[in-house]
Amino acid sequence: MLKNFVAMLRDTRAATAIEYGLIAALIAVAAIAAMQGLGNQLKKTFTNVSSNMKAS
Repeated sequence: MLKNFVAMLRDTRAATAIEYGLIAALIAVAAIAAMQGLGNQLKKTFTNVSSNMKAS
């Protein structure tokens, strides 16, 4: 029984899976933030183009 407990403590597969999950979540948050900023800039650009086309 002690051997099984020691083997369980040395098993790092679950820790590695959690680390990969955290890395994926961080990448997703960074991507969402970047896309949101890009979306706001695109909205400004298209609004500007639309306003200039109406003025002509």
